[in-house]
Amino acid sequence: MTILAETFRLLGDPTRLRILLFCLNVPKAVGDIAESLGLSQTLVSHHLRLLRGARLVRGERQSRQVFYQVADAHVSDMLIDMASHIGEDHSED
Repeated sequence: MTILAETFRLLGDPTRLRILLFCLNVPKAVGDIAESLGLSQTLVSHHLRLLRGARLVRGERQSRQVFYQVADAHVSDMLIDMASHIGEDHSED
């Protein structure tokens, strides 16, 4: 249960969510993530280290760069499902 709580704590950070969503479909280099999201490379690297430690992203080295993407279908499905859920009409709730 502790690991699950820690995972949701990591996902509760808006910057980490933006990074995950940006890396959802195509692997991205740290510099590309930083530039597209308007963040420093140092900050992006910090968040990626945390996300990687929680197995939410994976990195693949290609030459001198590491490209990051969402770790697997479980993570991407959860992100897509949650985005869909919050977009639903809940006016009757």
